[in-house]
Amino acid sequence: MIADLMKHKDTLSFEVFPPKKDGEFEKAFEILNSLGTLGPDYISVTYGAGGSRAGKTVEIASYIQNTLGIDAMAHLTCVGSRREQLLGVCEELEKANVTHILALRGDRPKDMTDEQFLSRDFEHASDMMGFLREHTDLHLAGACYPEKHYESFSMESDLNNLKKKQDAGAEFFISQLFLDNDYYYAFLEKAAKKGITVPICAGIMPITSAKQIGTSITLSGSSVPKAMADLLATYGDNPDDMRRAGVDYAIRQIRDLKENGVKHIHLYSMNRPKTTGEIVDGIR
Repeated sequence: MIADLMKHKDTLSFEVFPPKKDGEFEKAFEILNSLGTLGPDYISVTYGAGGSRAGKTVEIASYIQNTLGIDAMAHLTCVGSRREQLLGVCEELEKANVTHILALRGDRPKDMTDEQFLSRDFEHASDMMGFLREHTDLHLAGACYPEKHYESFSMESDLNNLKKKQDAGAEFFISQLFLDNDYYYAFLEKAAKKGITVPICAGIMPITSAKQIGTSITLSGSSVPKAMADLLATYGDNPDDMRRAGVDYAIRQIRDLKENGVKHIHLYSMNRPKTTGEIVDGIR
């Protein structure tokens, strides 16, 4: 069990995403094989909006668990899923010996009507967690947001929701990406005061291209500190230099976290073994 592992050692984990097309599976397995050589403690696998890639998530998670022999954690979103559908995916995961779930509300699918959104079975991830804890034997993890979820009224409201997730069965949390460690340290203090006692993993995404500021960063609601803005201004027009600068930034960010007592690092690998390997080499 991943949560038990966290009690005894510092952990390093990766996030990957399934291929969008069936013909890309061979390349996906090559990527997983490369990431597996880096020795992660577990690998999480993302889930398409509204469950659009549920089957592929199960197949990738199964490969990680049963072929690579690394603990796999499947993301599971509830925003566009009915109870029966979720239980069906969970049954497939359990058949594949995958016993860990990262339970998320997920982003609203673009083709989802207001009526469908308002009549969904689960309003929040915590609601799905309670349901899964009642109907399955899966181990549950949840997401957290060092700078609060972009839809939340306030950090206090966001922390209250985080406590609901813990009470619903979350055994640990993985944070949304952040680029300024001070936000993460402040978040840990606030979470502790709110009664969050389970481990919190620091989610780190290497910013290796200027394009990511307009995609990942904007969607996550994370702020861009001056140090990163300066890198983008200096290297943003040179892809090779920007990639190296982004890797170095992530390494320095993780080193600072570890020096300040953060024990669990979760790398958003973006399915890039080379970049991930360079970061792992830089922090070990």
